[in-house]
Amino acid sequence: MSVSNRRHLDNLPSVDETIGQHASILSSQLQAMSEAFFPPTSHKTLRRFTSGEAARLMGISDSTLRKMALAGEGPEPTTSPAGRRFYSLPQINEIRRRLASTARGREAYDFVPRRGAGDHLQVLAVTNFKGGSGKTTTSAHLAQYLALRGYRVLAIDLDPQASLSALFGVLPETDLASNETLYAAIRYDDQRRPLREVVRQTYFDGLDLVPGNLELMEFEHTTPRALATGDGKGGEIFFTRIAAAIDDVADQYDVVVIDCPPQLGYLTLSGLCASTGMIITIHPQMMDIASMSQFLLMTKDLLSVVREAGGTLHYDFVRYLITRFEPQDAPQTKVVALLRNLFGDAVLLNPMVKSAAVSDAGLTKQTLYEIGRESMTRSTYDRALEALDAVHGEIEGLIRAAWGRTSR
Repeated sequence: MSVSNRRHLDNLPSVDETIGQHASILSSQLQAMSEAFFPPTSHKTLRRFTSGEAARLMGISDSTLRKMALAGEGPEPTTSPAGRRFYSLPQINEIRRRLASTARGREAYDFVPRRGAGDHLQVLAVTNFKGGSGKTTTSAHLAQYLALRGYRVLAIDLDPQASLSALFGVLPETDLASNETLYAAIRYDDQRRPLREVVRQTYFDGLDLVPGNLELMEFEHTTPRALATGDGKGGEIFFTRIAAAIDDVADQYDVVVIDCPPQLGYLTLSGLCASTGMIITIHPQMMDIASMSQFLLMTKDLLSVVREAGGTLHYDFVRYLITRFEPQDAPQTKVVALLRNLFGDAVLLNPMVKSAAVSDAGLTKQTLYEIGRESMTRSTYDRALEALDAVHGEIEGLIRAAWGRTSR
């Protein structure tokens, strides 16, 4: 290399400086975009639902809901100048409780679907180590769907990238101080905290969040040292720590949804060992299928090691969810047919269809359940919502079956 070229290179910023500059620029831009949609003085709120939407969520007719409003039974809805009635989610849940108090047996449970004294907490891990397979989108929509139907839900962001937290309005870089993620409840030192001190309420009634950020990566770094020294500061080996943390709040929830990171590290393995159900997201492309094959082999080997080390794995179900599916795409259709031929009923009947409606909602850090039909073409919205509800209804059926109850 010539002297002039060497001098030129010496004057260039180092790669870490360049990456740092890019990170700062991008972070500032994302912060500005976030503040444009949600100013610092505001918080994300959930829209109100039309009387028709509210009735559908509760499984009653709109006329029944109208009669209750006219009779003064339950909370008073907000009425538009045109006479349309709108209900908040807390109001919908209040009506649910009122309906359940006058119903009996299974019908009461349908209005307020709490798990019974003998029903174990459902902990669902949404996982795959292939990025872009729709894990976070699936986790967010599933958690919100269950909350909208009256379940008490805890969403756990296990991914250091914290996309799930951002969707729920918690900015990982600015809204979280040290020791305010799940890491606080699973760390190995004296700064460990009960999970109940980390849980945050969200703008969704009945849906709480354990947020994440880069701090979660500390678990990947400290676990090998704890394994080497035997210094657990709490007695649990790494793969039991998330389960132990969840036990602290188990009596407050019916379902826990864990958004796993796109890697098979200590975080994911501990999350899988805490779970009672696994949803493996699959984008139906051959490259993704090949990647999933490696994921399954590695998962099998790692869970076998856990079992041999004395760990217990109690799964009610393992299911594959086809995501970002395009029905008109012939190669994708062939891949889906292959998966159904190989795995049978383990592949969920309903796929998560690729939709511009979901993508458009994501641009403003929202889900389809947060935006109304007026936000886009109604037919586009209705098709996307129908597909989402079909997927989540199928998963809800698996949860209810695990509790010995039939689907609604």
